[in-house]
Amino acid sequence: MSPDLRVLIDLFYAAPAELGEFVEVDASALPMAERQLLAHGEHMTVAMESFHGAPVDVQVLATHVTPTHYARKIVLARSSDHQIVQFGLVRLNVGFLGDDVRREIESQSAPLGRILIQHNVLRTVRLLSLWRIAPGPELQRLFAPRTDATCFGRTALIYCNGLPAVELLEIVPHTEPRSSREFQPAT
Repeated sequence: MSPDLRVLIDLFYAAPAELGEFVEVDASALPMAERQLLAHGEHMTVAMESFHGAPVDVQVLATHVTPTHYARKIVLARSSDHQIVQFGLVRLNVGFLGDDVRREIESQSAPLGRILIQHNVLRTVRLLSLWRIAPGPELQRLFAPRTDATCFGRTALIYCNGLPAVELLEIVPHTEPRSSREFQPAT
């Protein structure tokens, strides 16, 4: 199992251009803030909260459910000012998660990373690809007023208890660095 960009996009969009135009890039092609936010093997919930210095809340925009998978289109927003700091597409193989974890994820009340951490699910995040994205109409609307700025993202896979359980596409808007100090995602 590995996240296929097109498969994840096709879950929620008739055409990939509705979301954006994607070009795979090396970490060195990302601006410093986006590199700090994306080029690591940590949960984005943890990275976002550390980078922004505030908790983030999840808003589920759409779901797609099959007997074996639960997928959702989400945004994460800072609790402090409700500014959207991440867009994501997530697809989970529900057979690899316990019933309590699955129910909490499906309740749509908390970011995925926070749920997995709180339930002590042994997890490993594997970064697969980094992307430069010319935002399409959906990202332009969500990331307003930063509508025409290039944004960046990643595809990643989360192994839960050693099994490849979660496929991710995570996109951040153009982000100004918080300060000159180095940001390190917390584990």
